Amino acid sequence: MALGSPAKVETCNAMGDILNRIGDKWSVMIVGYLTRKTMRFNELRNEIGGISQRMLTLTLRNLERDGLVTRTVFPEIPPRVEYQLTDLGRTLTQPLNALWDWASEHQHDVANARRRYDDQHGSAAEGLTPERRYAGAVR
Repeated sequence: MALGSPAKVETCNAMGDILNRIGDKWSVMIVGYLTRKTMRFNELRNEIGGISQRMLTLTLRNLERDGLVTRTVFPEIPPRVEYQLTDLGRTLTQPLNALWDWASEHQHDVANARRRYDDQHGSAAEGLTPERRYAGAVR
């Protein structure tokens, strides 16, 4: 198959789409929490913190659409809705754990590299103050 073949382009587009979905911070956090147990909407919202109701709704809907999360409505008053990972969603656990471990191990290395880069290229980049640019950096 040639490098620029339609099949390669289609695969690259699909990869980009999938990585955008599972790589955004809210999706990663939701999958992480649902790895532990089935949760209700407000339980997720309270655990995650900082996520708006709208963003949580959109992210859960997209994860459900992609087959990673299932939504179960119980016929109660008021209705009880629970979210859990599907079998496909559970396959993300190992790669996300590996990414978490890598980020935890290398967070200071990345912060220091950013500081060195910013020092070499001036502080005009992105208009950030030194305090904001170096937040979390080990000096």
